Amino acid sequence: MRYRELGRGGLRVSEIGYGAWGIGASGWVGATEDESVRALHRAVELGVNFVDTARGYGESERIVGRVVRERSADPVYVATKVPPKNGVWPAPDGLDPAEAFPGAHVRASVETSLRARGLDRFDVLQFHVWNDEWVGRGDWPETVAALKQEGKIGLFGVSVNDHRPDSVLALVRSGVVDTVQVIYNVFDQAPADELFPACLEHGVGVIVRVALDEGGLTGRVTAGSTFPEGDFRSRYFRGDRPAQVERRVDAIVADLGISREEMAETALRFVLASTVVPGMRTVRNVERNAATSDGRPMAADRLAVLAGHRWQRNFYS
Repeated sequence: MRYRELGRGGLRVSEIGYGAWGIGASGWVGATEDESVRALHRAVELGVNFVDTARGYGESERIVGRVVRERSADPVYVATKVPPKNGVWPAPDGLDPAEAFPGAHVRASVETSLRARGLDRFDVLQFHVWNDEWVGRGDWPETVAALKQEGKIGLFGVSVNDHRPDSVLALVRSGVVDTVQVIYNVFDQAPADELFPACLEHGVGVIVRVALDEGGLTGRVTAGSTFPEGDFRSRYFRGDRPAQVERRVDAIVADLGISREEMAETALRFVLASTVVPGMRTVRNVERNAATSDGRPMAADRLAVLAGHRWQRNFYS
């Protein structure tokens, strides 16, 4: 496993992190706590030291806290997220930050999450939505600064609105934020246009989510794929999107001369310039994803091929 500094905060994290939404049983159907615990333990054994969870991920924080306590001899850094007080995703224009992230709500959420986790600190605290109209407004910056001073959080970040990397540029340039978490994958490469250069210029760490397009880039989603009732993927892969995903993955496989079984590894290697938090609900997924952190960069010709498979953002709307 390879490690890198997460922005300017001095936190050295594994380039493959652990996305813990799926283990919380709040949006993904089929996770069991026993397997989730085994998967988390196996991830730490393989060198994964960064776990991303959230207040809104069902039982995720509790399960993560359990494993972190059981692995007390291993350094495991945990990032969590504060949900907006008004429950609105994504954050619309014209919304007062006092409706979404008043300081008292931020503090209460952090302290609730700490109790659920059973520990006394989060290494990264993120707002679960963001709008650049909030820069310089509201009392949340003072609360964040106080939580840092009290040692309850380390770094401060935001989770960028889905497929809107432009919606956080002012915050990145303000110097207030330490990290941003953003969707970036073969299909959605928009963060590379403006956001990544801005983060590099201002020393802001990048956490990549949805690197496998919620499973679309694993090669396992086909025209006939269906998902259980209550599983968010039944909405994400709505209409004819599974068939479109299958055609696009087939084109990538043909262009690169690889098998469909190699698709997940290829998709992860494409985004490994940043710390990545793929969702991993099983030991098998942990072992497959961790194996990509072997220091082998993707060849320039393959990167060029994958760059050509960028999907228009408006497909996700």
